[in-house]
Amino acid sequence: MKKAEKLAREIFSDQDLEDISSAIKAFEARTSGEIVISFNTSSNNQPYKSAKRIFEKAKLHQTKDRNATLIVLFLSEKKFAVYGDVGIHEQVPENFWESTVADMKTQFAQGKMREGLLAGIQQLGENLSKFFPVAEDDVDELSNELKYGDDHE
Repeated sequence: MKKAEKLAREIFSDQDLEDISSAIKAFEARTSGEIVISFNTSSNNQPYKSAKRIFEKAKLHQTKDRNATLIVLFLSEKKFAVYGDVGIHEQVPENFWESTVADMKTQFAQGKMREGLLAGIQQLGENLSKFFPVAEDDVDELSNELKYGDDHE
């Protein structure tokens, strides 16, 4: 078991992880956007830069509409980053990301990791559905499995 997975399982119960997987499915049922959740150990105190690197190495930019989002939790540092592809940035208002992650920050600060992550996934899905509604021919382009550490580093 990878260090990131071990840490994630210390913080999240099996039920929590199942709930997170279910939230991913619910997210993708309401928007053509894609979401990937990754648990990592450290960002070397550069969460956004690390998220961008993980996003690129995992080739998440290869979706048809360039509308994938990566949420990474850096568990050893108690930090997180949300990284969205260019297709999202071209469509959403300027404060989109701040309003999307506000509840996550609040919940995480209170030690409510499960609630924060679920709130982030739900809020992101709700917000993205306005810009990227599900199309009749929508295809699930990315794996919905939770990622741990060097799965895609």
